[in-house]
Amino acid sequence: MIRKTIEQLGEDNRDKLVIDIRSKEEYEKETYPEAVHIFWEEFDRHIDEIPKDKPVYLICYTGQKSDEIAERLSDKGYEIYSIENGYHSYLRLKLRQLMEQEEKTQSVTYKDVERSIVKKFRKQIWRPFVKAINEYDMIQDGDKIAVCISGGKDSMLMAKLFQELERHGRKNFDVVFLVMNPGYNELNYQTILDNAKLLNVPITVFESDIFDTVAKDDIGGSPCYLCARMRRGHLYSRAKELGCNKIALGHHFDDVIETIVMGMLYGGQIQTMMPKLHSTNFEGMELIRPLYLVREENIKHWRDYNKLHFIQCACRFTESCASCGGTEKGSKRAEVKELIKELAEKDPVVEMNIFRSVENVNLNTVIAYKQDGEKHHFLDEY
Repeated sequence: MIRKTIEQLGEDNRDKLVIDIRSKEEYEKETYPEAVHIFWEEFDRHIDEIPKDKPVYLICYTGQKSDEIAERLSDKGYEIYSIENGYHSYLRLKLRQLMEQEEKTQSVTYKDVERSIVKKFRKQIWRPFVKAINEYDMIQDGDKIAVCISGGKDSMLMAKLFQELERHGRKNFDVVFLVMNPGYNELNYQTILDNAKLLNVPITVFESDIFDTVAKDDIGGSPCYLCARMRRGHLYSRAKELGCNKIALGHHFDDVIETIVMGMLYGGQIQTMMPKLHSTNFEGMELIRPLYLVREENIKHWRDYNKLHFIQCACRFTESCASCGGTEKGSKRAEVKELIKELAEKDPVVEMNIFRSVENVNLNTVIAYKQDGEKHHFLDEY
């Protein structure tokens, strides 16, 4: 038998080798404890590294590629197993263990998370959040904002920040915490619901068939562009039905500078993510990005400090794309992220210089949106 469950892997107390055969990008995001990485397409080139004197366990996306490799090598005398249902089974196990632990200890409460935002992470997260709202004039009196939650760390933090803003700011706006299910797998969808409950975020959920629609379309290359446009359209439409005039997305500072560099290197143009944009297809609707000045490393620190676990990537196409380990867009962004990281290690001002390179364009466009000449300060530092 070449298949083992993730539980059987954990119960095997022998000296063993666990190999994650997904893409390097996915491996570096998160992997099974102590697993090493060999990409499945390069496995044959590393065959001399595979021991015959100890059990070997292979983890891929869904179990398909690991089944093929395990079956081939087991015929050559290796004690080698494919983990049933691949990395998804590890995520399910991890979530189950996490929920069991939380039920026993209740170590983290939403009150602890809220306190950390305005206390421990006041300088790194709360102040940049407030600064972006003030500087880019994101909120006006009477706004009703759909805070869009995808289930990742960024959007869940944004939801908690809006709750703090309601609590500490002038209460002159309304919020709907909007979750769209475009066709998530059961694990990802349940994780979003569990986190919303844990963090005391009263979400409004609606269903769509975006993943199925994109999968059926003959789009040639990457499905990302079509999927993103459809998701944005569905969010605008549902937000408008709920009486909202704005949607808030969780793009952060690092997303902005990566987009700038990607535009230059792969698009041959100067472009960026704007802090706010008026919709051309939905009259009266506006998009805002309140995490515009918040660094991703600080979001990760907040997540880890509070022992929170969010979905990494809920894209069905990334899950099933064993050949590239993700969409074309995702891999390009990963390359740019690594490039910026390498440059910043040599000179820490690189990231801010990239941001400032188009800052005047951002500010001029934002100012053009204002109907009066005065900056609208929503919340002063308290």
